[in-house]
Formats: sequence, C-alpha cells, structure tokens
Amino acid sequence: MVAQHTPDTLILTLESGPVTIKLRSDLAPGHTARIAQLAEEGFYDGLTFHRVIDGFMAQGGCPRGSGTGGSGQNLKAEFSKAPHTRGVCSMARAQNPDSGDSQFFICLDDATFLDGQYTVWGEVTSGMEHVDALPKGEPPRKPGKIVSFRAG
Repeated sequence: MVAQHTPDTLILTLESGPVTIKLRSDLAPGHTARIAQLAEEGFYDGLTFHRVIDGFMAQGGCPRGSGTGGSGQNLKAEFSKAPHTRGVCSMARAQNPDSGDSQFFICLDDATFLDGQYTVWGEVTSGMEHVDALPKGEPPRKPGKIVSFRAG
C-alpha cells in the first residue's frame, strides 16, 4: 500500500549522523511515494552502502548488501532534466530503465553524464558531510550502515 501522503523530507540516519533529504515529488511522484513507504516500513534500517566511489556516488538500499537485491517491486522510470549534481539522490537500476526498486545513490560530486538516464527523487539539504564520511570501496571493507530512514 502506497502512503496516502508522501512526506516532504526524509531523515537518513547514518552511523556518523543525520542526513536530511528533500523529496522531489514534483519530478518523481511514484519513486518518492515508494521510497517513503519502504522507509516507514523500516526496510532500509540496517542496510549498507555497498558501493561508494570517491568523487562519484554512494549506493545503498540492497537487502543483500551486494547490489543484486531489492524490495521486489520495480518502478517505472521517471526520468527528468534535473541535473545529477552533488547531493542529488537518484535511483539505481539495471540495464532496463524500468528496473529501479529499492537501491539508490547519492551523488558525492557532479555526475551530469547520468542526466536523463536515472530517476532523480531527492536532494540532500543538510548532513552531506555524513555521506562524504561513508567508507569507500566496491564493496567497502567495512560498509557504512543505515541506522534508520524515516519521514522528517
């Protein structure tokens, strides 16, 4: 069941502190509703950032911790002209544009070469230093964990 009202913000609590994410329902109403629903259900709690590439992005949201899992519900792509700049939250996917599920990434730096190919669903408004502090690697030796992810 999709949440009746998608919140305006989510708080992604990492081991080093909170990250406030403004949801972009104007760009991706289906994605923001689904992410908010999964967050409220506690789906993301305890999951790791399994792929963190310095100067590029931090990817998490895989229940297997390997980049091969999801919640079991693919989402139809909601591509937009919104640029993939530092702090932008976007949906990870396989080759099929409509294969986004629960995995997402946060841009650590500008990655505008991704524009129009991935669904932008939010932007970090505070706490980006905590995203920057995530252990790097593919996967990191000791991946950073999501403590909780809830409406803000």
